[in-house]
Amino acid sequence: MRWFKTPSIFSSNNHNLPYYNPIRENLVNNSETPKDGVPNKLFRLLRRLMSGGKIDGGSRTEAEEKLYSWLYALAQSDKDLVFEYVRSTERGLSFTEAERRLKENGPNVPVDYSFLSWWRILWNAFFHPFNIILIVLSVISYITSDSPNGCIMLVLVFISVSLRFYQEYGSSKAAMKLSEFVRCPVKVQRCAGRVVQTELVVQIDQRDVVPGDIVIFEPGDLFPGDVRLLSTKHLVVSQSSLTGESWTTEKTADIREDSSTPLLDLRNICFMGTNVVSGGGAGLVVSTGSKTYMSTMFSNIGKKKPPNEFEDGVRKISYVLVAVMLVVVTIIVVTDYTTSHDLTESILFGVSVASALTPQMLPLIVNTSLAKGALAMAKDRCIIKSLTAIRDMGSMDILCIDKTGTLTMNRAIMVNHLDSWGLQKEKVLQFAFLNSYFKTDQKYPLDDAILAHVYTNGYKFQPSKWKKIDEIPFDFIRRRVAIIMEREAEDRSHHISDRIVVTKGALEEVMKVCSFIEDVDGETNITFSTEHYQRILNLTEEISYEGLRVIGVAIKRLGTETNYQCRDDDETFESDMVFLGLITFFDPPKDSAKQALWRLAEKGVKAKVLTGDSLALSIRVCKEVGIRTTHVVTGPELELLDQDSFHETVKRATVLARLTPTQKLRVVQSLQTVGNHTVGFLGDGVNDSLALDAANVGISVDSGVSVAKDFADIILLEKDLNVLTAGVEHGRLTFGNTMKYIKMSVIANLGSVLSILIATLCLKYEPLTPRQLLTQNFLYSVGQIAIPWDKMEEDYVNVPQKWSKKGLPMFILWNGPVCTLFDVSTLMFLWFYYKADSLDDIVFFHSAWFIEGLLMQTLIIHLIRTEKIPFIQEIASWPVLCSTVLISAIGIAIPFTPIGDVMGFVELPLSYFGFLVVLFVGYIFVGQVVKRLYIMVYKSWL
Repeated sequence: MRWFKTPSIFSSNNHNLPYYNPIRENLVNNSETPKDGVPNKLFRLLRRLMSGGKIDGGSRTEAEEKLYSWLYALAQSDKDLVFEYVRSTERGLSFTEAERRLKENGPNVPVDYSFLSWWRILWNAFFHPFNIILIVLSVISYITSDSPNGCIMLVLVFISVSLRFYQEYGSSKAAMKLSEFVRCPVKVQRCAGRVVQTELVVQIDQRDVVPGDIVIFEPGDLFPGDVRLLSTKHLVVSQSSLTGESWTTEKTADIREDSSTPLLDLRNICFMGTNVVSGGGAGLVVSTGSKTYMSTMFSNIGKKKPPNEFEDGVRKISYVLVAVMLVVVTIIVVTDYTTSHDLTESILFGVSVASALTPQMLPLIVNTSLAKGALAMAKDRCIIKSLTAIRDMGSMDILCIDKTGTLTMNRAIMVNHLDSWGLQKEKVLQFAFLNSYFKTDQKYPLDDAILAHVYTNGYKFQPSKWKKIDEIPFDFIRRRVAIIMEREAEDRSHHISDRIVVTKGALEEVMKVCSFIEDVDGETNITFSTEHYQRILNLTEEISYEGLRVIGVAIKRLGTETNYQCRDDDETFESDMVFLGLITFFDPPKDSAKQALWRLAEKGVKAKVLTGDSLALSIRVCKEVGIRTTHVVTGPELELLDQDSFHETVKRATVLARLTPTQKLRVVQSLQTVGNHTVGFLGDGVNDSLALDAANVGISVDSGVSVAKDFADIILLEKDLNVLTAGVEHGRLTFGNTMKYIKMSVIANLGSVLSILIATLCLKYEPLTPRQLLTQNFLYSVGQIAIPWDKMEEDYVNVPQKWSKKGLPMFILWNGPVCTLFDVSTLMFLWFYYKADSLDDIVFFHSAWFIEGLLMQTLIIHLIRTEKIPFIQEIASWPVLCSTVLISAIGIAIPFTPIGDVMGFVELPLSYFGFLVVLFVGYIFVGQVVKRLYIMVYKSWL
């Protein structure tokens, strides 16, 4: 092929294809593609706006469509025409042209991932409404000489910001690990010379490969880009990095594919990141860098993580509290100033009220709850990388899992030995055993399974009576192993030939070397006909449909005159063999898997199997562990569905097999966006990285690849689903205790502040001094530290828990007024019974209001924490009870101690405590009535 020297051919462009030219443009964009006129742009813009930004799980992106069209066009074209498409030659690119293309296309790296600087991550962690509120209040506290309160607020901010920065900074670097899978030296063919061009094979870095390069590859090599094969010799490729399947794939250059073949099944296309297992050849690089299939597949990493509803909910509540704070504090400051005429004192009182309104302990309570859950899961051999993942596990209602190693033991167990007629025959097992027994080159799990089956079932095949002559080892081209052996001299008879070749391996490869087959009686050999071949294939298909793997066994009697001294004649020895039968294997399910899935189902977590393995094998395993298989689908079938059908199919399917990494991602996104589910994903391969990154809870295992572990939020040291069941329980316990604090603190704080506002407007003095109010708030806050150690009701733990956008506001509207009602009742009682309505009674009022407010806030937790009647039907954990008793005792005792004199308190009469008993009994009664009404309306409590 001639060298293209026309300058216009190599003109630079900005197209999104790996390398642009008019021929390629015609291949990729068919005649039905609308042109980018103004009406079409407006239509696409309106459609994007009306979609609400939702992820379309059923269709490919524009970049993916271009890539698919480009690769299919190359797969369907002759090799000679492919050079035209990428503007290259059979000699390769010149060094000058390759350098120009490298500058134009950039380095050949799969993912162009930019990281936020550490200070940007720190700023994002710092800029949270609660942090800003606490910092502002702490500054005001320092200005008004209230240093202790300001110091406490800054410590809480520091803890919250530090934990969040640590988590986000560590996880931001995960995508860099992808480059490990394609960094390697590459052999390319280049041409040099001005007059006479010489072909040279040079070794360059993978980053310097460009579209149009001809690469030479051999066993162990990684493909540096998407490659159209030019020549191959027994090429076997592993695509496990993309598919997750352990099986290898044969590739060949001498074929033209059609559009019905799934992309990853194209036999003349190899993909970036896959590797050569055996054989070799040459190929033309057609896509590099961000234009490859791997890059397109991973381009969405870090961009489509679902929003954290809990964090968004807390942020919105904080905005509401800020608004309430500004209004209430302003009114209180103005009202207090009109009576005291002391602006500094009024501002200090306003800051105290604002501090009381802020859930100061929220960061500490949340992080303590999460840390407690992390420690509990650590005992179950789990590494928690992201603390928030524990809370998300409490919300998880769908768990997507792979099959191998999760549901199964990831090892083979021999099931049966059948002859070619489907009948069980011991002779087949005997020679399969002898093959595995004498095999020394490399023992595979299937050999161990055969040996274990023979030994455990009492077969006596007496291998000592045989002598191994030689071995033709397994390789990925032949996909079979042959053992040449003979009987020992003392055991020879005229009925059995002295020397035998026993071949075992892939069924198709074994049948290729067979010319005969044993008749149904097993005594005579007949010619291996086409009918026999098809019958065995049909039998194998039935066996495979049951989820079993199959290998073939064949023998050949050589006779005493045969002399086998070297391996130059391997093909001769493996020819005209007699086909004996089949050996079947099964990867058994784990004993714990069925129990774990049942426990997850009881807790409202549905399991979906997302695997790259075959559908038949997946169905067999799922039946064994109790997963329903009435709705199953494969990746190629999903590709044919429109958007609505895709989402509906994903919703109903329980087993999804032969999925590509991108399809796993879309399944997860469909469940999240359309199904509104909180999704967990358990995976351990590169092919799982997309789904791990997109899932609400990404789970990997310690034996997984580094990329999967980097994207995961939780790493299991043991691949056992029972650990996840415990994690779900810890997550719901964490979520429940966090919600207790949020709901209780918001209600208590709002009720207290509104009561203070009413008291300030009614009285001619402050209901509490700033010091008293801060002391009350401090004692109350310290008492809540025990909440992470509280227990949850069993009914709550058995149901997935999610943040409700409308739940908290309605909860506040229903329950908030109850607190204020009884605070106002206390105000009226002090006013009318004790006549504490003048400045002369200010000390008595402060003492009474301080104790009532502290006890009210402390007892709220017991009313909020359960649907049942507190102290009667349900009792809190002992840490919470001890905290309640301790804080209440301290609050009641303060007015009777010297500390009370310093703070301006006086001793209270016994009658007042009698009133408090009646008050709190009435509060629990009214609160319980409101609680039952609320549950009747909204069907839930926390």
